[in-house]
Amino acid sequence: MVIAGFGCRAGATVESFRSALARTGARADGLAVPADRADAIAPFAEAEGLVVHAIAADALASIDTPTHSTVSMDARGVGSVAEAVALAAAGKAARIIVARVISSDRMATCAIAQGQ
Repeated sequence: MVIAGFGCRAGATVESFRSALARTGARADGLAVPADRADAIAPFAEAEGLVVHAIAADALASIDTPTHSTVSMDARGVGSVAEAVALAAAGKAARIIVARVISSDRMATCAIAQGQ
């Protein structure tokens, strides 16, 4: 299973998510976001025909991510929101196959994790 994990700012649009995913160069089987951003990504998920995995905020802090953003650390207590939610949704043996990238409008990040 390949999961595209997203972090985003308030006001991120369908195009923000589309741009971030396109920059990974990957195709996803599902999407993941922090639970409080599930509504923000819902229109993009519907347009792409993909399921959204809403990850609880308390599950993120314990996930070690390959990259580290001070913005993510300050906001969520994790190095990369996109990488953390992707790993959480992809399962215990998941690994990051594309580290976080930033959308062209800088409103969303996306990382790709592969699980079993």
